[in-house]
Amino acid sequence: QVQLVESGGGLVQAGGSLRLSCGASGTIFSINDMGWYRQAPGKQREYVASISSGGYTNYAASVKGRFTISRDNAKNTVYLQMNSLKPEDTAVYYCHAGVRRTGSYTYGDYWGQGTQVTVSS
Repeated sequence: QVQLVESGGGLVQAGGSLRLSCGASGTIFSINDMGWYRQAPGKQREYVASISSGGYTNYAASVKGRFTISRDNAKNTVYLQMNSLKPEDTAVYYCHAGVRRTGSYTYGDYWGQGTQVTVSS
């Protein structure tokens, strides 16, 4: 079994910063991509950022230059540093990881339970 647990969400004023963390645990052999998605009320879940096991990063246009994704492979943890936050960044943020479980030959998609980020104007 694999679990992803997020932390770090909260309420912040516009222009402020937050740092999200997501740790993966369980019967993990390896993890390839890790990333963040978000879902605002009444909207579909959307891609925010991702990082490969080798450190290659990619960002949605809406967050590029403001958010930074990083990871600690030894801890199976991914981070999202969010700066210059805007009210439109308000959403539930979900962690994603592509995980190869011990004893398996394929990667599966795993999601965290989500953490709320609220940016007030």
